[in-house]
Amino acid sequence: MGDDALSAGAVARRLGVAVTTLRTWHQRYGLGPSQHVPGHHRRYTAEDLARLEVMRRLTAEGVTPAEAAGWARRTTVAPRPDTPRNAAPRQGAAGRAGGGFAIPVGRAGPAARGLARAAMRLDSTAMRELIERQVAAHGVVRTWDEMLRPVLVGIGERYATTSRLIEVEHLLSRCVSEVLGAVRRPAEAARILLSCADEEQHSLPLEALAAALAQAGVGCRLLGARVPTVALVDAVDRTGPAVVVVWSHAPATARTEQLAAVLSVPRRPLLVMAAGPGWAAGPLPAGVRSPADLTEAVVLAGAVAVPGRPVTG
Repeated sequence: MGDDALSAGAVARRLGVAVTTLRTWHQRYGLGPSQHVPGHHRRYTAEDLARLEVMRRLTAEGVTPAEAAGWARRTTVAPRPDTPRNAAPRQGAAGRAGGGFAIPVGRAGPAARGLARAAMRLDSTAMRELIERQVAAHGVVRTWDEMLRPVLVGIGERYATTSRLIEVEHLLSRCVSEVLGAVRRPAEAARILLSCADEEQHSLPLEALAAALAQAGVGCRLLGARVPTVALVDAVDRTGPAVVVVWSHAPATARTEQLAAVLSVPRRPLLVMAAGPGWAAGPLPAGVRSPADLTEAVVLAGAVAVPGRPVTG
């Protein structure tokens, strides 16, 4: 079997489409894998991939699938010799991946690039499938660090320079929430309380932490976005958590008075963590930890909530 041949899952990640979409294009329009070795699943060659890239680009631009397939079948494009085998297909001019502006993902891999393309097309089916496959294969922490965060940061960068892509961010966030929320939660009592700071609306990082803890077998309560100080203190007082994590995305919501209030409750948590870039602007109250990333947050919270049991991110 040729080294350049790709599975359906690999092609779906490259193009940012759902595997079911590839099956439809194969069954209806004949754009399927052409390499076959007895005893193995059919695989997509470089030329198959080039045709599918034409199909994806044209349908994203509004061309009917049947017409796009006709153009794709007439396309014969071999990859350039200097193109790395694992590199994603080059994206055309701005707007060809679903209109608007391409999402920059820096040096992130094919999974992030595929998700960015699906997000630009507002293809929620493909986005959910791509995220689900990544979580199943690599876990929540790697999916967040290597796939989700680069795309979300890239959308933020585009919004900062163009004031566009709000609809992309909203739909992607919904898909991320749905997939993370579907991660199986442990039955044991939750000893960790997760909360956004007062007026903080960015809750996805906390949702990722909740899902990562769940994968590690650790339960938690997630209060979500914009939790006033009085509500957070009431929750801490009533549930007596061993760990409280307060998330802040921006300095405007990073009010240390909220952390101090948590530290002053009669049933004081064993560990209070200030998570997120918002807290970097100023000193934290004594005894408050600030995790550097999602992995550290999982390890710190798990070690306190489930003493004696190793928890890895």
